[in-house]
Amino acid sequence: MAFDSEKTGFSLGQIIRNNSTALVIGGLIGLFSGGFIGLLFGGALGVAISNALKKSLGKALNPQDAFFKATFSVMGKLAKADGRVSAEEIQYARDVMNRMGLSEERKQQAIELFNQGKESDYDIADVMRPLSSLIRFRIPLKLMFVEIQLQAAMADGQASESELMIIREVCGLLQMSQAEMAALMARMQSQYSYQQHSYQSHQHSHVSEQTLLREAYGVLGVSETVTDAELKKAYRRLMSQHHPDKLVAKGLPEEMMQLAKEKTQEIQGAYDRIRIARKNR
Repeated sequence: MAFDSEKTGFSLGQIIRNNSTALVIGGLIGLFSGGFIGLLFGGALGVAISNALKKSLGKALNPQDAFFKATFSVMGKLAKADGRVSAEEIQYARDVMNRMGLSEERKQQAIELFNQGKESDYDIADVMRPLSSLIRFRIPLKLMFVEIQLQAAMADGQASESELMIIREVCGLLQMSQAEMAALMARMQSQYSYQQHSYQSHQHSHVSEQTLLREAYGVLGVSETVTDAELKKAYRRLMSQHHPDKLVAKGLPEEMMQLAKEKTQEIQGAYDRIRIARKNR
């Protein structure tokens, strides 16, 4: 194969740019300890150590791993918050694992994390602080995390005060404001009611359209008096925040993409109901 001097030069330039600090430090140490040969050796060693550290830290500071670990640990903490773990809470955790399509190895890891969270002395700050530092400026990812936990808290019908205390602690560790937390909790409560009543209506139980419509507005986090333009703006913002590909790019574990897809379907369904009702009025 012919030697490509241009390609080789470009590759070398990339290595130097990506490891300039390590190259300089290693080179200087080598220069003082071994002259010109030491300079070359020290520079090469500095680059090798830099790459090894980047690879190691990349694994340790992986937002996907941190999100996965915190998700099931906090879920376990919530399940035990009121003293006993209900069948509904266990089933919700299992449903999440099944919807994620976890491998047996990954599912076992999730179960172990859930059980750790149930321990009375378990401190969620141990998993939330690393996650918070990794997703500090990734608002949609924070929202998705809290939404998953709120759904877990409401798995048995409603969130107890002890569960809400943990949710507040989670929001605090994620550096979310009280206003952000209150708005999210109101929207999730509407979403839970909307899901329940939509299911009941499909089972031919009597649920008024007015009730479903009111809850659909709540799913979008807006009042019934908003203009069409404001409604569309809220809808587009929520769809963008829950876009599966965007969330995965920001650090959502790929296994949780299905959860994000379900969120967008719920938002779309609520918006369609409101849009049709407004069109027919």
